[in-house]
Amino acid sequence: MSKSQETAVYTHGHHESVLRSHTWRTAANSAAYLLDSLKPHMKILDIGCGPGTITADLAELVPDGHVTGVDHAPAILDRARAVATERGVDNVGFAVADIHALDYPDDTFCVVHAHQVLQHVGDPVQALREMYRVTRPGGFIAVRDSDYSAMTWYPQSRGMDNWLDLYLRVARANGGEPDAGRRLTSWALAAGIREITATSSTWTFATEDEREWWSGLWADRTLASAYAERATGGGHATTEQLRAVSDAWREWGRQQDGWFSVLHGEILCRKEV
Repeated sequence: MSKSQETAVYTHGHHESVLRSHTWRTAANSAAYLLDSLKPHMKILDIGCGPGTITADLAELVPDGHVTGVDHAPAILDRARAVATERGVDNVGFAVADIHALDYPDDTFCVVHAHQVLQHVGDPVQALREMYRVTRPGGFIAVRDSDYSAMTWYPQSRGMDNWLDLYLRVARANGGEPDAGRRLTSWALAAGIREITATSSTWTFATEDEREWWSGLWADRTLASAYAERATGGGHATTEQLRAVSDAWREWGRQQDGWFSVLHGEILCRKEV
C-alpha cells in the first residue's frame, strides 16, 4: 500500500506568540504519562518536535540512548538545535520528516512520541500506522493531543465562545481535527494497534500570572500569527472580528476569578513482541 503524504496545513505556524507556548512545554508538563516507561538506554523518535524543549528533556532522561526530533517545518529545527546546544544535550539529532511516510526502517525506535501533532495532520490513522511500524517490538507509541471542544473556562463570555467556534472552523478547513484528544483510541484501533492504555490530563491556568500569560499569547496569536492569516484568508473572520476575539481573551485574562482548563487525551500503546 502506498503511503499518503501530508495534506493538512499547520494551523498555528511559528509566530512568536505560538513559540511562547511551545517553548513552555516540558516532558513533565506534557508527557508525564510516558515517563515511567522510559529506560536510560532507549532510542526515541520525537515527532513534531517544534522548538525542541520536550525533545531535549527526553534526551536527558535517556542518557545512554538517543533522541531524534523531527518536524515537517525545516526552519523550526534550527531553534530546536539551539535549545539542545544551550542545554548541553549531545545525544540528540534533528531531521525533517512527514509523519505519514517516515524515512526510517521497521522496528527502529524503542519509543515513538508525538505531542499535539495528530490534531494537525491530514491522515492520523496512517500517521499511527507509521509510528507503529518504526517502533521496535515491545516498544511504545505515545501520543497526547488536546481537545478544543472540551476546553472550558470561567467567566463565560460571548467573545470567548466566538474564539472557540472560529478556531474549530479554521482548523478543520486546514484539514486537521481540533477535537483529536477524544479520538486517539479510535484512530489507534483503526491503525491496527491493540495494546492501548488511554488516559487524560489537563493544563490549568488560574493564577494572575498564568491568566496573563495564557490570555496574552492567544490574544496575540489571534491577530498576528499564521492562524490569523488563515482565518481571514479563508473567509472565516474579518480583521475586526479577530480584534474582538483578541479583546475577549485580554478581558478574560483580567478577571480575578478567571480559570481555564485544557483537556488532553493520551494513549500509550505497546507494540506486540
